[in-house]
Amino acid sequence: MSSIPTPAYDELAGTWTRMHHFGHLQSIAGWDQAANMPPKGNEARAAALAEMAALLHRMRTDPKLPEQLSRAEQEPLDALQRANLREMRREWQASNALPESLVQRQQLATSRCEHAWRTQRPANDWAGFVENFRPVLALAREEAALLSAQNGMGKYDALMDRFEPGMTCAQVDRVFGEVRQWLPGLIRQVRDKQAAEHAARPLLDPVGPFALDAQRRLCDQVMRVLGFDFAGGRLDVSTHPFCGGVPEDVRMTTRFREDDFLGSLMGTVHETGHGRYEQNLPRELLGQPVALARSMALHESQSLSFEMQLGSHPGFVHHLAPMIHDALGEQPAFDTHNLHRLMTRVKPGLIRVDADEVTYPAHIILRYEIERPLIEGEIDVEDVPALWDAKMQELLGLDTRGNFKDGPLQDVHWPESLFGYFPCYSLGAMYAAQWFAAMRRATLDLDARIGSGQFHVVFDWLRDNIWQQASRWSTDELARRASGEPLNPAHFKAHLEARYLG
Repeated sequence: MSSIPTPAYDELAGTWTRMHHFGHLQSIAGWDQAANMPPKGNEARAAALAEMAALLHRMRTDPKLPEQLSRAEQEPLDALQRANLREMRREWQASNALPESLVQRQQLATSRCEHAWRTQRPANDWAGFVENFRPVLALAREEAALLSAQNGMGKYDALMDRFEPGMTCAQVDRVFGEVRQWLPGLIRQVRDKQAAEHAARPLLDPVGPFALDAQRRLCDQVMRVLGFDFAGGRLDVSTHPFCGGVPEDVRMTTRFREDDFLGSLMGTVHETGHGRYEQNLPRELLGQPVALARSMALHESQSLSFEMQLGSHPGFVHHLAPMIHDALGEQPAFDTHNLHRLMTRVKPGLIRVDADEVTYPAHIILRYEIERPLIEGEIDVEDVPALWDAKMQELLGLDTRGNFKDGPLQDVHWPESLFGYFPCYSLGAMYAAQWFAAMRRATLDLDARIGSGQFHVVFDWLRDNIWQQASRWSTDELARRASGEPLNPAHFKAHLEARYLG
């Protein structure tokens, strides 16, 4: 760091550290709302979170900030400080596009909608959901219009930019358009191949019930194998699994079912990837925006590196099988080869979070093709069910008519106004495949080392190339430094073909 005084930069850094502390409290309150809070506490919690959102918004839009940012730009900063200043300015610009009243109204509307959604979804109550969702959608459209007017982007681009800086609808359309060309054929090929394998050697499904406390112990054990630091985080239960908290105190959640231990186990592995990214962000920079995860596609690349690239790797399953035996007892379905076949079984289904990695992109394309015109005003909420039914039939050959619970009510993203997030899931899968391609170039015996339990090879590469880099670089530059090129979806297709058709 430079020894020459940088008073404007130092004052900005102090402001962002204060916001980090307030954000810490906000995040833990949000986690508690999802995991522990009694139902009657929701209105009070919504009001408290709205107040905190307004406070943070006031700090990000403080009239003193523009002058401080300008003065700091003239100070003798090093490259890391300049990257931090770039991220500060980005936050300031996005916040200044939105009035405090909108931020507060959004927090109230989403808290109410998400809380009601928890009971409306199991009741298949689309009509009830729509009444709570209308204000959420109206505020999201207002936010998109304000951000678009400020930065000159399209409305959906402006919302997506919150999660994936620099990504545009034009790029997503190109990438998803390519996937649409080859995905249906790949699904057919894989299903035909697996049907033949099943005819030759039937696949055995695990026989439950599986005690929830045993599942919980298994998840804890696997998280430890994956390097999660329980002194700096914990696992709880929520309606929709997520990873929250802050790097110093990571809060993960999963959900358990007595008839399906693999869903909760692999969901936990997925969230552990998020958790390890957060726990390994550069501690010496915590509190500064440059120390945050670069983007949500990169975040999803970590969860999918854990769940799909590593967690579904035959070498990892070899080590997972004995842990499953110990936790849940002996049964033929827990044979290593059978377990791996279960974990890589391709079968179109209604539920995104339960989808295999081959059919999963279809779920994301469906949501993107609905929520983009929804935000841009080309369709309205009444149009969603029919569009959902048509696209589910087209992409996966499934009938969802009248089944709102397993259709447009299944995700928490819309009630929480997370418009623009869904593309990050499939972009993350593409990045994850790209990271493992780079790992295999760097470590030629990577697959053998995974088979022998040397998972640290994966973790060390991710720590050095992704986790510790945080937001120092643009996403494209980080990808180039890590893998030699920006996002290249060809790696994802090659991975699927190698795993499922090889």
